[in-house]
Amino acid sequence: MRDYRTPNPIGVLIVIVVNVLVFIATYLSDDLFRNLQLVPGDFTSEPWTIVTSMFVHADLFHILGNMVTLYFFGTYLTMLVGEKKFLAIYFLGGLLGGVFYMVVALYAPWSRPSDAYTGVIGASGAVFAVGGALAVLRPNLKVLLFFIIPMPLWVAVIGGFVLLTLISISAGLSIAWEAHLGGLVAGLVAAFLFNRRPRERDRYLL
Repeated sequence: MRDYRTPNPIGVLIVIVVNVLVFIATYLSDDLFRNLQLVPGDFTSEPWTIVTSMFVHADLFHILGNMVTLYFFGTYLTMLVGEKKFLAIYFLGGLLGGVFYMVVALYAPWSRPSDAYTGVIGASGAVFAVGGALAVLRPNLKVLLFFIIPMPLWVAVIGGFVLLTLISISAGLSIAWEAHLGGLVAGLVAAFLFNRRPRERDRYLL
């Protein structure tokens, strides 16, 4: 088997286009925005929201951060494992992220009654799955954090998760660390199962 496939990130680009189109649609319609988000307490009557919520974003900064990361990480992952496995990792991460969020909101000892009806949106769980998979397949790949700080990819991914979680908990921000964790776990497990480790030397990704 070849370590690398011909760069053709059509799957990545399609996912990005769908995210952008949904962002525009939900920006124009508050009702659509509310109806597509995942609300744990309403999941049994609206099970499709575990998928639709993955394509909804709160604002321009939210979608921009996710899509830029997805483009660079997703393109590289597609070269390593192919388009089908990339899409599998992406959607598995988004789904497991939603499951983790619901489990914590509904059953964690520290959860509040209102948590069951607090919606979650965004592709972050799916993006963390892509990052987690790369962290296993190419742990020492050099990336530029914020386009400036060089570090191994596994440090950037795990460190990013820890940092966002600490900020969310300490500052009380609306960051769904549970979804990030679910996506990260999905990516790590999937990559271990694929067990694809390219041997080409490390390089920088922007």
